[in-house]
Order: sequence, then C-alpha cells, then structure tokens
Amino acid sequence: MFAISLIARPKTLDPALVSSLQSALGAVGDAVWLSPDEAAEFPVAAPPGNLAEVRADLAGLAVDLNVVPLEGRRKQLLIADMDSTMIGQECIDELADEAGIGERVADITSRAMNGELDFEDALTERVGLLRGLDVSVINRVLETRVSHAPGGRTLVATMKAHGAYAALVSGGFTQFTARIADDLGFDESRANTLLANGGRLTGDVVRPILGREAKIEALDDITARLGITLSDALAAGDGANDLGMIKRAGLGVALHAKPSVAAEAPYRVDHGDLTALLFLQGYGRDEFATG
Repeated sequence: MFAISLIARPKTLDPALVSSLQSALGAVGDAVWLSPDEAAEFPVAAPPGNLAEVRADLAGLAVDLNVVPLEGRRKQLLIADMDSTMIGQECIDELADEAGIGERVADITSRAMNGELDFEDALTERVGLLRGLDVSVINRVLETRVSHAPGGRTLVATMKAHGAYAALVSGGFTQFTARIADDLGFDESRANTLLANGGRLTGDVVRPILGREAKIEALDDITARLGITLSDALAAGDGANDLGMIKRAGLGVALHAKPSVAAEAPYRVDHGDLTALLFLQGYGRDEFATG
C-alpha cells in the first residue's frame, strides 16, 4: 500500500482538489488531513502510472505530490545537506560577497549544484578566490547573513522526539556546520574545513574534500553505526552532490532543488518548507515538536 501525499503552503491546499485526485488516482480509502488546508494524503494500492503528468498539472497550483510506501514510513535517521537546505544561503557565496567577488563565485556555485561542474574542482576554485580573507568574516556572515530555513528546527526536534538520529552532512565548511548543527539540534555534523594562517584564509581546505561520495559514505557509516538499514534513513538536499545519498536512502528528497536534481530524485518538495519532510512520513501537525 502507498499514500498519495499532497503538500502545499499553509491555507492553500483546496479540499476539492484532494477529492478530485482521490477519484482520478484510484484511492482505496478516505483522505486524511495532516494539517488543515496544507497537507493531506490518501491510500492507493499502487503508484499511478501517470505520476509525471499529474505533477505537471499541479505545478501551477504550487502543490507537491509524492507517492510514499506506507510500510516503514517513519525514519530513524535524518541526514541533511546544509547550504540552501537547512539554511537559506550558500555560505561560500556569502563569504565571497564579503570579499567583493560574490557574483563570480555564485555563478560557479550554481553550476556545480546543477551538476554542470565537478564538485571538488569547483570547490577548490572558489575557495582559492577567498585567499587572504580575514577569518573574522566567518562570524560576521553567520551573524548577519545566514538564516535557518523555515521548518528546520521543527523537523529535527520532531524526528528526535520520536527516536531518530540527526546528522548534518555538508560540502560546505565546519566553521559554519558546527554552529548550525548546534542551533538546530543535530546530533553530529560533517563538512570541509577552511584552512587559515595568521588570521587569514589560505585559499585551501583540509583534504580529502567532502563531496558526493563522502555524503554517501556518511549515510552508510551512520546507518551501520546505529544498527539500522538504508531504508530507515531520510536524506534531503538540493544539489548534484546530494543526489548519491538521496537516491540511496529509503526516503530521499530533493528539496527546492536544481531542476536536474529534482528530475532524478525519488521524492521532491518544490513548494513546502522543511516540515514537508514530516508530512511525507505521515506526521500530523499536532505531533510536531518544538526545538
């Protein structure tokens, strides 16, 4: 059995649309509202064959549709990307903007996240452009430019309240992940480390670089350590370097992702915030915890 999950922005999911989709997609049970006018679902015996067409029809209505197996739905591990996933920014772009080279670096970031450039090469090039930047800029960026993505604290707190483990795994930098992981309640974090000398960035990072393969390894390592399977994990991210762990996890979600990433991901959230990852697991809003 499967659930057809429908998620929209608060107060925008039309009950008439849900009823129409029940008829069109062969519902075998009543609709359940996980959050009034925001998230609903209904059971089907099998995934519909016209999923892509239905999704395309819903795109203009800002509704996310996913088909989720009911068995083993609530996950025991959350493994999430940081930049443009758990926070609203790309930290390296913000550092570059402080250095006066923001547009140049942001273009490289966008292409790398869309899979047009090799991640490690792109990271090395961008970090090299930061050479000589005062390390004090890192704290300034954290304090003035970085914001938590909506719903992130609730996502982590709710999953942990139900026994899950939370890991922040980023191709960004430990100087940021340590703070963000602590703020949002993650149990651990992994990322690259910017090198500095004499209070200034050297333009390099500690090797080996944490990229796509390292995120897959983190997923494998953590599930093995916890004694759970890959099907027990939820992985979320937005960039090409997240696709490996997204495809490998039991519930792999492209969150507000680049088009090329969303097209390949098993599940996608284009409109909802991070609490959509709770709705996908069948949590109702009345079960949400606060961090």
